[in-house]
Parts: sequence; C-alpha cells; structure tokens
Amino acid sequence: MAAKPIKVLLTGFEPFEQETLNPSWDAVRELDGWKVGRATVHARLVPCVFGDAIDALMRAMDELQPQLVLCIGQAGGRAEFTPERIAINIDDARTADNKGREPIDVPVVPGAPAAYFSTLPIKAMVRELRAAGIPASVSNSAGTFVCNHIFYGLMHRIATHPVPGLRGGFIHIPYLPQQAARFPGAPSMSLETLVKALRVAVTTALAVEHDIAETGGRLH
Repeated sequence: MAAKPIKVLLTGFEPFEQETLNPSWDAVRELDGWKVGRATVHARLVPCVFGDAIDALMRAMDELQPQLVLCIGQAGGRAEFTPERIAINIDDARTADNKGREPIDVPVVPGAPAAYFSTLPIKAMVRELRAAGIPASVSNSAGTFVCNHIFYGLMHRIATHPVPGLRGGFIHIPYLPQQAARFPGAPSMSLETLVKALRVAVTTALAVEHDIAETGGRLH
C-alpha cells in the first residue's frame, strides 16, 4: 500500500504598519506546491488582524487537513530566523492592526490555558539551519501582537481538537533588505535565504519526531 500523502500548511501575513510587503508572505508563497518526499506545501495568506487571522487559519486547516502547520511572521529588528518556543494567552497591541483593532490585556481565548508550547522540533530546526549557514536561534517570546495571537490560536486548536500526528508552531523572520534600508542599522535577510531557511525548517519538522536536547535558553 502506498504511503499516505502529507499536507504542510504554511501561512504568511499581509503587510502592516504602512509597509508595502511582508517577508513572511513573500517567502511562504515561494514554497506553494513544493514537494519534499511525500509532503506537499500549501501556502496561505492571512490578514494582520486580531480575530480574522485565526479565522483564516482555521478555514485553511479545515480545507486542507494538514499534518504540519507553520505560521510565519515578520520580526523587524531581529537578525536571525527564530522558531518560537511558546505562545501566551494575551493580546496587548502596541499599535492598531490593519482594521484598527487595538486590544489591550485581552485573552486570545477566554478561559483557556495561559500558554502553549510549540510542538515543532525547534532546537533541531536551529541546529540544521545553522549547519546550512543560516543564522538562527530559539525565541522565547512571540510578542503580544497578531503573530502571538495566531500562534496561540493554532496551538489551542491542536490541543483541543487533537488529530493524530498533527504538529504546529510559529517562526519569526527578519526584514527583507529593501525594508531594512528604510531603518538604518536594522538587520535583514534576503528572500533567497528566507526561502532556503523555510525549506530546512519544513524538512526538519517532517523528519524529526522528538526534539533534540540542546541548549537554546537565554539569561534574559
């Protein structure tokens, strides 16, 4: 009997804060239709809007029934490709989203747990990314804006609607060079490198069932 095909869902955000592009979507859409082994990647654009982002993710998951979900977001100022460790149950916007929503100290899901850990092999990802010559590290905070919001929504669904073998998590990526040019001193990563990094991340997540025990902590 032939092995069952695997569906991988990658999401990227629309531009926000007066930007004309978002590296998360620019990189993710490059992988739409990419096949690795039995797996096929499906890319979906999600709005940078509280509530709407999770709704779009849920629709994509209902449609595709994926076995692996990686949500990708922009982290201007970061110099590395950073798989996130934990999603927290709080929305605390420092600025309005693309519909003018600006929740402050509001739970993503009322009454749900304070936090969920990623179920991706984040440390194995970092190891393989570095081996491929791509700057990477584990991040212990996905912030409190729409990135953390969709990350929490994803992990809450995985926890409350368990599907055998389904894993997911969130990855923050740096600016593209054309964005960083507007912010002197800001780090960036080329689109080519971001796409390569996503391929490594997806391949590692598909291959590694149990994460490695390797330091990824920080003092602060």
